[in-house]
Amino acid sequence: MAEPVDNKNERTWSMLCHISAFAGFVFPFGNIIAPLVIWMIKKDELPQVGEHGKEVVNFQISLAIYILIAALLSIALIGIPILIALFVFGVIVTIIGAMKANEGVFYRYPMSIRFVK
Repeated sequence: MAEPVDNKNERTWSMLCHISAFAGFVFPFGNIIAPLVIWMIKKDELPQVGEHGKEVVNFQISLAIYILIAALLSIALIGIPILIALFVFGVIVTIIGAMKANEGVFYRYPMSIRFVK
C-alpha cells in the first residue's frame, strides 16, 4: 500500500487522471486517450501521477475489452445486462479512484489487466 501523498498539486493531477476517463462519454475512446495524455505529460514531473495514470489506463483498456465481449454477447441477449453492469461498475470505481487519489491514496482498480507496467 502506498503512503498518502502530501503534495496538493500531485493529488489534484492524480484525481484529474481518474476523472478524465469520463471523456469517453464525450468522444470515442476518450476514456483511454484522456488519462493516457495526462499520464504521458505528468509522469516524469509528478511520480504519483505516473502510478495513478498507469492504473487508470490499464483499467480503461480492460473495461473496453470487457465491453467489447459483452457487446458481442448481446447478440444472444446475455450481453445486455452485462453491458449495463459494466457501465455502472465503471462509473462507480472511477469515482472511488478519483476520491482516493484526492485523499493522496493509491487505488488499484478491481478486474484490471496490467497492460502498461
